[in-house]
Amino acid sequence: MPRLLPIVFTLVVSILWGRDGSSRSFDVPEGSYQATITFGSETEASETTVFAESRQLLLEKVRTKPGEFVVRQVHVNTRTPQVTPPPPFAPGADTVILNDREIGIARWDRKLTLDFMGSSPAVSDVHIEPAPEVPVIYLLGDSTVTDQSIGDQASWGQMLPRFFDGSVAIANHAESGETLKSFIFTNRLTKVLATLSARDTVLIQFGHNDQKSNWPQTYVEPHTTWPAYLRTYLAEIKLRGATPVLVTSMERRKFSADGRIISTHGDYPQVVRDLAVEEGVALIDLQPISVALYEALGPDRARLAFAKGGQDGTHHNAYGAYQLALAIAHGMKAAAVPVAQHLITDLPNLDPSFPSPPEEFDLLLPVKDSNAPAR
Repeated sequence: MPRLLPIVFTLVVSILWGRDGSSRSFDVPEGSYQATITFGSETEASETTVFAESRQLLLEKVRTKPGEFVVRQVHVNTRTPQVTPPPPFAPGADTVILNDREIGIARWDRKLTLDFMGSSPAVSDVHIEPAPEVPVIYLLGDSTVTDQSIGDQASWGQMLPRFFDGSVAIANHAESGETLKSFIFTNRLTKVLATLSARDTVLIQFGHNDQKSNWPQTYVEPHTTWPAYLRTYLAEIKLRGATPVLVTSMERRKFSADGRIISTHGDYPQVVRDLAVEEGVALIDLQPISVALYEALGPDRARLAFAKGGQDGTHHNAYGAYQLALAIAHGMKAAAVPVAQHLITDLPNLDPSFPSPPEEFDLLLPVKDSNAPAR
């Protein structure tokens, strides 16, 4: 039987783009891939930022001088809604139930998509090859974690890859509106578990929607069904040898008259903290970090960390998402999560009580996911 050759794609572009950048897609089966990218131009200085799939930040401001070429490697995880069907007569699903926002979007299509942005982006070569053995970090959660596709909205999940050294892939399965329960009955958890291996890590952050008692189908009570469902997730992940990490939800931007954040999460974060101890799993306590960040900025400037020009009090813009992603990276390092060995060696410092000025943050997001429907 002939040996199957690996799938390899090479794109020679050799052009200099304007600030709006350019998008390139490769038809590939789902899985993890290594992208080897050569940056630079013979005649111009360049500055290039790279996003993958639905605006997932991979590399930030790779700079070259005229005539200089720099090679960087990154990993990208791609997927489709299809799930390996169960055997005959066995119950189970064969596809993830997507919502209307996800139909045709880049993170669920049969392509690997790269966006090149920046003040003067220049890429001369892109080489794609399969990387089936690369460690994968799976992200499970809601709209505050998902790869936001359009507008100025962003999440820590889509900023997190920027803080890793390119030797891991991040599979962001979080989605807007999701809860622990809905993640199960839309077959999202099934999809994750079907591809999970012992070398992988799973970050779990729910809570924003689970606490909504006006959503009776997905509501979980903080001291009973909330920890019960979380334990199920942890058990399934551990069964496959992977490493689970619990994350408490960041707070909403709701200030009291004296400039303090009013918590809207009730007992849910404390239950997550207690459960991490009981189950012996790593915890990233994002809630108090977010409080410190918002209060340090103050009621007026904290708006500069949120989407829709600050009108949104729950979802972040690129600046806010970037700060929270940095907090997640430091949290993984502090908790000694094994995959933290792949963090970049020059990980920026973070003190949420003294945050970097949002006025000086200038990361340019792609206008929208290359395949995102207008809404």
